[in-house]
Amino acid sequence: MIRRHFLTGLLSLAAWGTLSARRAGAATDQTVPAETQPFSKEWLRETARRLAQEPYQEPADARPPWLAAMSWDDYQALNNFRADHSLWAGGELPFQARFFHLGLYFHYPVKLYEVADGAARPIHFSPEMYRYGPRVKAKIPDQVGDLGFAGFRVNSRADWDRDMFSFLGASYFRAVGASKQYGLSARGLAIDTAMERPEEFPSFRAFWLERPAADATALVIHALLDSPSVTGAYRFAVTPGDVTVMEVENHLFPRQPIERLGIAPMTSMFQCGENDRRIADDYRPEIHDSDGLALWTGTGEWIWRPILNPHYIRVNSFTDDNPRGFGLLQRDRNFENYQDDGAFYNKRPSLWVEPLGHWGRGAVQLIELPTADETLDNIVAFWNPAEPAQPGREITFSYRLHWGERPPARPTVAEVIATRLGMGGMPGLRPKVPLRKFVLDFQGGSLAQLPETAKVEAVVAASRGEIRDVVALRLKESDVWRCHFDLDASGSEPVDLRCFLRDAGGALSETWLYQWSPPPPPHS
Repeated sequence: MIRRHFLTGLLSLAAWGTLSARRAGAATDQTVPAETQPFSKEWLRETARRLAQEPYQEPADARPPWLAAMSWDDYQALNNFRADHSLWAGGELPFQARFFHLGLYFHYPVKLYEVADGAARPIHFSPEMYRYGPRVKAKIPDQVGDLGFAGFRVNSRADWDRDMFSFLGASYFRAVGASKQYGLSARGLAIDTAMERPEEFPSFRAFWLERPAADATALVIHALLDSPSVTGAYRFAVTPGDVTVMEVENHLFPRQPIERLGIAPMTSMFQCGENDRRIADDYRPEIHDSDGLALWTGTGEWIWRPILNPHYIRVNSFTDDNPRGFGLLQRDRNFENYQDDGAFYNKRPSLWVEPLGHWGRGAVQLIELPTADETLDNIVAFWNPAEPAQPGREITFSYRLHWGERPPARPTVAEVIATRLGMGGMPGLRPKVPLRKFVLDFQGGSLAQLPETAKVEAVVAASRGEIRDVVALRLKESDVWRCHFDLDASGSEPVDLRCFLRDAGGALSETWLYQWSPPPPPHS
């Protein structure tokens, strides 16, 4: 599976320099330096289109032997970038870019360019950009060529010391909100995730960073994506703030049919939480970057699907037509529920996808994989279009990514704020047939104004088995309403559950969805 510290599928650009204007048929401007080439979004789109008509070339490891031999600790000492060597250093412009060193898990460089006045010039590696620690100085030869870079990160004028976002590894990227805390990742594209064959990891092979104006509020970045199955041209417009907003436009050109195409993919981690204590031998009550998938459907329904650490790989599809939004959220912001003053899971950003334009029919797919280690990302979510991806056609999607504590769109009805599971029945009166109890807490909307005596009904349904003893009540001295019920379901097949609160006037809450799997039999 996807590892936060071991990202596969990275691609080389050793021969990229000759691909640019010549392949796209662009004329070279003789008034600019030889390395500089004209650049435009349209040129990049045509370059991606032409590249898709050529056979894919698998890259070779570009690390020299001295770099390939370095350990994890060596790489940390190696990768200390000097802020005074940042792109646009000096503070006159609102953004600065700093570069990740090639090495360790990052074998294949990406090409980086600065774009100004319609022309792109390459950004070259130099050892002077890094403050190498004593640990590695003796291992570095006197003469180091242009190694290229593994990726880059960007800081804004609001905080020159802490990242706003970064691109590193395959097509992965991350951003922060007001907390300045990294968490889950996004990707440019997902291909055949959780299929019976190995997943394909497309890579961003080159980036073009547009030099911002002194009064710019957004930084524009272009990227070229390549893989055995597809090429793509991307444009990112990134606006910092308490919520970092990325407006993304992509143009994809399949080389071959793609069975499971993932648009706007997100990758996160869930090891344990209030709804899943299967792995609980830890002083921390909960360990996760995200605690649920939120959906705002094309029909206007709000859905909350808590995520969990399953016994086996699970794929769930939520079909829709023109979705209004979806995302992996970290709703629980209470430090006491995590007790982690190093990872600060309570500060991890949520990520919300806001579709732009007509997305048509398809499904939000949620993939959950088992993990015993919090350094392994085991949760993936993306949009899978209903129309198959075929060679010879262009696929275009536009959307905004919102990184922050809360998504920009929220239900007007109550939200699910907690999901808990345990033994069913009543203490002292446990039934002979094993039951499973589900306890859901709702908060917000008009529920807060309802008296304890209000007639609120919990509507609960299960794909199989029997639902028993459904109760909905307001917790004493609280604006939280609680629903609890028991499930009687024998057998080993998963059970899909659905619940929402309503009164005579209609729905009072978003819809809670859950897939409960009976535990596997103990090993003999």
